[in-house]
Amino acid sequence: MEFNDKRAVILGGTSGIGLATALRLQRHGAQVVVAGRSEDKLAAARERGLEAHRLDVLDRAAMANLFATLGTIDMLVAAATGGGRALGPFLSMDLDAYQGSFRKLWGYTNAVQIGAPHVADDGAIVLISGAPARRPRPGQAALASVGGAIEAFVRAVAPELAPKRINVVSPGVIDTPLIAGSGDERHERLVKATANNPIPRVGTAAEAADAVVFALGNTFVTGTTIDVDGGWLLA
Repeated sequence: MEFNDKRAVILGGTSGIGLATALRLQRHGAQVVVAGRSEDKLAAARERGLEAHRLDVLDRAAMANLFATLGTIDMLVAAATGGGRALGPFLSMDLDAYQGSFRKLWGYTNAVQIGAPHVADDGAIVLISGAPARRPRPGQAALASVGGAIEAFVRAVAPELAPKRINVVSPGVIDTPLIAGSGDERHERLVKATANNPIPRVGTAAEAADAVVFALGNTFVTGTTIDVDGGWLLA
């Protein structure tokens, strides 16, 4: 797919899947703007030729100002987590942490309500959920709840946004900075998490980004979820 002269905004575009998507679109000819909270990551993005802005996706006023400055765009990707993720058994989970996991959803709803009016009528929006939304494993109640809400939200608003398109990409276990830890301990956790998948390995941010680019470029897809999970749903 070619995106020459197309303009893309990627919220959470300075790291992980967001950054990989930004670089993919840039290579395909798009003019890409990324937004994030880390000044170091913003600076690194600028060094790679990306226009980068500091933004907290929970700050609606700042988000409105950014989109007003950018004008009409063709593509909007929301990949920012909004904050932390609660993990572990639900009955012993800190409910404030559980509730805090929904900052991801609030960031996405902010992005769609504020950003969609700036997306061209033939443009597209992509949000990121996660494989636990439809096949959660023990300790993933918060991830499943948030991801499921994102996917239901997209199905609900897709008819309202038409002819603009909106889709979800649902990654499985992807090797990004979002996965905590380092060294052998981190490697072993990733191996264990993917051992029973039909494709028994961790995915890459670039592989997830390919699905985002597909959803942005295919004009016959809307209101759906695209799985990039190594077969997580089948394991």
